[in-house]
Formats: sequence, C-alpha cells, structure tokens
Amino acid sequence: MTKSMTGYGRSELQEDHKDVFIEIKSVNHRYIDFSIRVPRYYSFLEDKVREHLQKSIFRGKINVYVAIESHNEDAKTVLLDEGMAASYINVLQQLKDKFGLKDDISVSNVARYTDLFKIEKKEEDQEALWAVVKKALDAAVEDFVAMRIREGGRLKGDLIERGAYITKIIEEIESRSPEIVEEYREKIEARIRELLQNVPIDENRLLTEAAIFADKIGITEEVVRLKSHIAELYQILNNEGSVGRKLDFLIQEMNREINTIGSKANDLYISKRVVDVKSEIEKMREQIQNIE
Repeated sequence: MTKSMTGYGRSELQEDHKDVFIEIKSVNHRYIDFSIRVPRYYSFLEDKVREHLQKSIFRGKINVYVAIESHNEDAKTVLLDEGMAASYINVLQQLKDKFGLKDDISVSNVARYTDLFKIEKKEEDQEALWAVVKKALDAAVEDFVAMRIREGGRLKGDLIERGAYITKIIEEIESRSPEIVEEYREKIEARIRELLQNVPIDENRLLTEAAIFADKIGITEEVVRLKSHIAELYQILNNEGSVGRKLDFLIQEMNREINTIGSKANDLYISKRVVDVKSEIEKMREQIQNIE
C-alpha cells in the first residue's frame, strides 16, 4: 500500500484521572527521524512512544507532541517546611516586639509565604500511565496513517498515469526505429546514384551498410528493459510496507535506459520523444520523494 511521507494525526483521551493529548506530524526525509516531546515529569515515556511508533511508521521526519494533565487529587501532597515556618513566625514576633506592632500573626498571614510549602507528586504508576498513553497514541497513529494512505493513493494514481504515458511514447519510439533504418538506406542509395549516376549499385553493400546502421541505433534491449521497469513500478506500488527507496532506485534505472535511447537516436522525432519521457521521469522522481 503506497503511503505518503506527509501526514498529520491527533487524539484526545480522558481516562484514569488523566487528560492525554497527542499530535503527530511528518514531512519528507530520506530515513526515519523521530522528534518526541513529552512533559519532563513523564520523560520515561519517550522511549516507549518511539518504540511503539516504529512498528507502523518507517520513513519520514516525525514530530510527536504528548501532553498529559492529571486530575487525581491524591496524586499530589502538600508538605510544610516546619523549620522555615518557625523561622518566619520568630522573625514576625521580633518585628512585633521591637516596633510595638499589633499582634495579628495568624495562619492566613503566614500562609502568604509560599516557600513554606512544598508540593510533592506521588510516584507515578508507569505501566498504568503507559496503558492510557498507548491507547491515545494508537488513535493518533490511526488518524496519521489514514492521511498518509489517502495522500499515497493520490501519488500512486499519478505515477500509474505517468507510467502509462511513458509506455505509449516508448511504443511510438519503438515503431519509429525501423523506419529510420529504411530512410537511411534510401538516403545512401540516392547519394550513390547522385555520385555514380549510371554505375550499377551493389545491393549487398547497401544492405550491409543498413545493417551496420541498424545495429548502431538498435534500441530493442533498452525498450524491453524500460517496459520491464514500468511493469515493476506498478508491482511495487501495490506492495505493502515502505516502498519509496525501491521506487527511487527504479526511477534511476528508467532514466539510465532513456538516456541510452537518446544517445543512440539519430532522428529528430525520437530525440523529441526522449525529452518528453525524461520530463515525465523527472516529475515521477519528485513525486516519489514523498513516498514512504
């Protein structure tokens, strides 16, 4: 199944006193490159997320954002720094005595000094949290992969259409090739008649010259290989998994064959059609750069 390397997916999940939000974005990349952001307190999740994503994403620059908000009141404990509180109260008492201030030292007054309190989080049950995050991650991946498949379907359709167009041009080139040999034979004969006038023409010599020329411009092998490459293109596009690198290599081989045909061509028509094929191959190469 052809997939694009461009994709986007997101999910939100509320479960086990947790709000989990996950966003996945990707762009083209030669290999696989993950950039994963998780809250600092949950940094242990980063490796788990990466390992899980590698099961379904094989190529591209992947940016993953994970946000987690806990609503479990029991997950946090407020602790009093008793030593610090005693120091504050002692200083306030001294201040009252020294300056004859009204005695209004109370809990509400002291509580204003926030450094007296420490908020501690209870140790997280990592496996329980991962179970929740994994569920949200699977939903985001499903959304992400679905978009990649939709985009990949469009790329596949375009490549198949261009492959068919190239095949049509190659068949035109193939049918033109024998005509070039015959035209060459006729030109040689006309030239000889012009130079020698009434001298008989050696037909065997003419046939030999035409055969040498035909061998020189022969493109049968290149045409067969090029058609084979296009058939392989269709086959790869129907394969499962990552196919982008295979397609990239195949396009290089197609380009090599059409360049050889162009170098052998001794005909304006074929030269023009070779340019058309090379243009299509370049457009295919650009599309393949976005396939996983």
